[in-house]
Amino acid sequence: MLVIVVENVPLRLRGRLAVWLIEIRAGVYVGRVSRKVRDMLWDTVTKGADSGNAVMAWSINNESGFDFVTWGPNRREPVEAFGLKLVSFLPDVGKDEAEDTEENGLLNGAQDNAPPEYGG
Repeated sequence: MLVIVVENVPLRLRGRLAVWLIEIRAGVYVGRVSRKVRDMLWDTVTKGADSGNAVMAWSINNESGFDFVTWGPNRREPVEAFGLKLVSFLPDVGKDEAEDTEENGLLNGAQDNAPPEYGG
């Protein structure tokens, strides 16, 4: 089983994916293809996604039963831990939040519940 999810990609890429896979929701494609076709599809996605993003997951014989790859800007980042591939969420820091964070010293390692520092 193969699943590809794309966001903010050109319509021409979505059309190419629909030739090989079934689009069960907008931007969500599923199917059963060979490894060679899977690699060809991922190459097509990475070359045609422009400024969008994508994830591809497929069945494999390992502890979790699947593997996945990602491409493009996204808050979710794959990480390896104890031989498993997991997903880490990056902070969603907008411009206003970044200014607040800098003012509170959170970018310098301070925490919200940290005791105040005393000089002397």
